[in-house]
Amino acid sequence: MGNVLTIRGGVPLNGKVSVRGAKNLVPKAMVASLLGNTPSVLRNVPEIKDVEVVTSLLRLHGVEVTKDPVTGDLTMDPSAAKMAQSKDIDAHAGDSRIPILFCGPLMHSIGEAFIPDLGGCKIGDRPIDYHLQVLRNFGAVVDKRPGGISISAPKGLHGAKLSLPYPSVGATEQVLLTAIRAEGITELSGAAVEPEIMDLIAVLQKMGAIITVQTDRVIRIEGVRELTGYNHKAISDRNETASWASAALVTQGDIYVEGARQLDLTAFLNTYRKVGGAFDVDDDGIRFYHPGGPLKPLVLETDVHPGFMTDWQQPLVVALTQASGVSIVHETVYENRFGFTEALIRMGANIQVHRECLGSVPCRFGQRNFLHSAVISGPTQLRGADIDIPDLRGGFSHLIAALAAEGTSRVTGIELINRGYERFQDKLEGLGADFDITEEAPVFAAGLL
Repeated sequence: MGNVLTIRGGVPLNGKVSVRGAKNLVPKAMVASLLGNTPSVLRNVPEIKDVEVVTSLLRLHGVEVTKDPVTGDLTMDPSAAKMAQSKDIDAHAGDSRIPILFCGPLMHSIGEAFIPDLGGCKIGDRPIDYHLQVLRNFGAVVDKRPGGISISAPKGLHGAKLSLPYPSVGATEQVLLTAIRAEGITELSGAAVEPEIMDLIAVLQKMGAIITVQTDRVIRIEGVRELTGYNHKAISDRNETASWASAALVTQGDIYVEGARQLDLTAFLNTYRKVGGAFDVDDDGIRFYHPGGPLKPLVLETDVHPGFMTDWQQPLVVALTQASGVSIVHETVYENRFGFTEALIRMGANIQVHRECLGSVPCRFGQRNFLHSAVISGPTQLRGADIDIPDLRGGFSHLIAALAAEGTSRVTGIELINRGYERFQDKLEGLGADFDITEEAPVFAAGLL
């Protein structure tokens, strides 16, 4: 059972939405508060499920977390940090993968950590092998136990020379959060350098860390004995911004995204313009709109920053179903991110997914039997359908498709969207979307998602 969103499509979205702190930064900055010996203050915090999860996990570990009732700012005091019960961690973490990032800070603050078996969106393997190997390289002892993994550092943590085979955001965060209080110098090659990583480095530097970002994805960290708390305003969520931009394009609407930052969206904005969308930038945000005329097809490959981000791909694919011609999208970051297209096909989209690398350069998923390339032919008229949301970004893409479709759609699993989109139902209402929400779940016919 769960909430059902009934959407009557065909209404252009017009108006203003505000985006706040990035989902891919705020929870990590909250975890970093464990490393300080004084309270930390985090501003521009969105009301999303991932923030609730980390708040619960911090409190389980003895961190006092208070929220300003007016601004929403979080104050986190780690002075009474302690070990939490594994069953409590498991209960509060749910399907979140954030507990893995608690390991380094907890070992520095209380000497040990435990993480439950991890979940997350079903868009790829996302192994935690990188994380565990990173921790071992710092001198941690990793023990598999029923229900999870126990990690300790009986001889303390020390700096290490590390190289990632792929610029994983999560593994880079793990290194940063572990290395800054490890004894000695850590050098990480093959690091991720996304804007959220750079903002996390800014947080850690405010705490007293010494971190240098060098050329060719090399990050150098000089360990320090202790850190203080921080006061920081999180960068805005570029992924939510891109999602609303795509919604404006697909519904032939006009949406001003307050808080959007051009600097973090360069690759997206270039692509948005190529496909036929228009945007105006000012100091407070970006206006995205459909300027009229047909949308244009394109060839697109996702990549790590500064390339076209994988989280932007799914909303844009919905827009490409309305482009005049054939588009090709090659997904190189997550191997199973095209599962969401099944619902779009049922809605009338013409999409074929392929195992071959249909991009300019073969990627690491080539010859591995993953459906990681898509050919989209358009334009096609989308029709309303019953949809069960598979993951966060794919789910919001389904909402965009339903908003543009002819007829009525019933969408279940919308709780997943709350993980990364703050008050999205209120924002849809403010943009003029025609929908309502009920609590009872519909019964789907055999063969649907």
